[in-house]
Amino acid sequence: MSARPRKNTYAGLTDVGRVRTHNEDAILLEPPLFAVADGLGGHEAGEVASNTAIDALVTSAPRRPDAKALGRAVRTANRAVIQAAHDGLGRDGMGTTLTAAVVEGGRIAVAHVGDSRAYLLHGGTLERITEDHSVVADMIRQGTLTEEQSRTHPNRSVITRALGTDNNMYPDTFEVDAETGDRLLLCSDGLTGMLPDAEIAEILDTYRDPDVAVRMLVDRANEAGGHDNTSVVLVDIEAGRGGLAAPRAPRGWTSVLVWTFAFLAVLAIAGWGTYRYAQERAYLVDEGGVVVLYRGVPGEFAGVSLRWLEAETTITVSALDIVTAQRLANGVPVENVEAGFDLIEQYRARIDPPALEPSPEPEPSAGTP
Repeated sequence: MSARPRKNTYAGLTDVGRVRTHNEDAILLEPPLFAVADGLGGHEAGEVASNTAIDALVTSAPRRPDAKALGRAVRTANRAVIQAAHDGLGRDGMGTTLTAAVVEGGRIAVAHVGDSRAYLLHGGTLERITEDHSVVADMIRQGTLTEEQSRTHPNRSVITRALGTDNNMYPDTFEVDAETGDRLLLCSDGLTGMLPDAEIAEILDTYRDPDVAVRMLVDRANEAGGHDNTSVVLVDIEAGRGGLAAPRAPRGWTSVLVWTFAFLAVLAIAGWGTYRYAQERAYLVDEGGVVVLYRGVPGEFAGVSLRWLEAETTITVSALDIVTAQRLANGVPVENVEAGFDLIEQYRARIDPPALEPSPEPEPSAGTP
């Protein structure tokens, strides 16, 4: 076990559990940067993958909450894991989850790949702020499996996105606001596979010392079976937005007018910013059984769709491998439209490999009639 508190505002703990013989998890506690990685690939390989990812993250992550920059750092970590396998460290096929956060006051930037999770405890309520990239999570989102059923499903450990498996891997990235007294939890599935969210929330709400809380979480996971390595990182939020107090609001009708205009201005700015962001992004998705490329982002903003059709391909999703098909069901984000077309060509090459050139016939030897 290892724990490293500082000023009693954060703590981390990683434990091998009661079944595994080695620990493939890695944690990072270097404020304002925090992370949990759960290695995949068996003895040594998983450990190499998780530690390689953490080392690369440290050198490339931003020091302020910036979701885009943190996402780029996670992509750098992905390339580092792939390169490590190429260089003979660990082995081919190794990978790792990675859930990372940069915390500054009440601002939190998160980048996430795999089924390690980030939670925010606010007012005694535990909110999961990441979505698992896994087979069972896809089934839950599709309504074919319940959360409780997923805990014992035979494919509960099969993840659909990880570092080290795809050069074009993109993390989920976003920013959230928190308040003084909130608690940010990052954890591997060794915790969430053993304890339901309600029990995790109870522990976080009961034990206010971060060191005690992380130890209680790990101990409870082990008491429940300890079937996997368990890693947790807990950060107490000290002040929202750097601890600055909100300005005192004007009174009476002046207050109504001021806040009305302020709201409209913020809405307009947010709308324009969202539109510009959507224009720069793209994603591939399964639409009617074929791969389709959109510029923009899935979903809607204020009831308005922010996606524009770029290309309908003839690539059938059923011809691709099952992991790719599962990712396409929910959309595969790419950095821009050009990257989307590159990924389309990679999909095409998988199902339509180039034909081999026929070997030239040998020249007839001298004297041959």
